[in-house]
Amino acid sequence: MIATFTALAEPSRLRIVELLRLGPQPVGEIAEQLRMRQPQASKHLKVLRDAGLVDVEALAQQRHYHLCPAPFHELTTWLEQYRSLWQERFLAMDSVIEDIKRKEQKEKRRHDRKSK
Repeated sequence: MIATFTALAEPSRLRIVELLRLGPQPVGEIAEQLRMRQPQASKHLKVLRDAGLVDVEALAQQRHYHLCPAPFHELTTWLEQYRSLWQERFLAMDSVIEDIKRKEQKEKRRHDRKSK
């Protein structure tokens, strides 16, 4: 998973992954859409491929790159641990906020009664 984070940490590679979410693309189109030279795109695609995030298929004289689902599934599974942790904390915080609101309303009613 460290390879995934390392590969995605570079903005151009993250943009390539975002582009490939739309479907397989030849390297020339990737370079054109991201306004980079083809050698730069190829270099970034090699890093993504080495990290297991993309794979390549030769179609005629073009090389089409596509996302590999396994590393993204692994990343999702890892992030889910933190999502559930934060979900529990947010629920607990909601409970505390509701308690505070109830106490404030009770104090306000008590203050209103004393003012009358």
